[in-house]
Amino acid sequence: MMNIEDYFDFISPDDIRIKGHRIGIETVLKYFLNGYTPEEIAALYPDLSLEKIYATITYYFHQKVSVNAYLMRLKSWQDKRYEEWVNNPSPLIQRLQKVRDQKLASIGKL
Repeated sequence: MMNIEDYFDFISPDDIRIKGHRIGIETVLKYFLNGYTPEEIAALYPDLSLEKIYATITYYFHQKVSVNAYLMRLKSWQDKRYEEWVNNPSPLIQRLQKVRDQKLASIGKL
């Protein structure tokens, strides 16, 4: 008999993946918590079985407090990385922004 946790790889406290996939539970839960049905999620991720999608949702309901904390930590980490990216764009992004600004200036939009 499988335990619900058997459906997941607990890589670290901040990285829980669906076993056999590189997909984190947050991916499925993001759609589910935004109103998608398991079948709609399966249509978006055809390699992910309905069984694993339902297991992820069941795990969420069984561990709601800890999974919500996990999702909040992940969101905070993502926000921090985005902020760093915006404040310190790569040389490529800086060049692209410069080209964009030059084009906008040449047509009088900047």
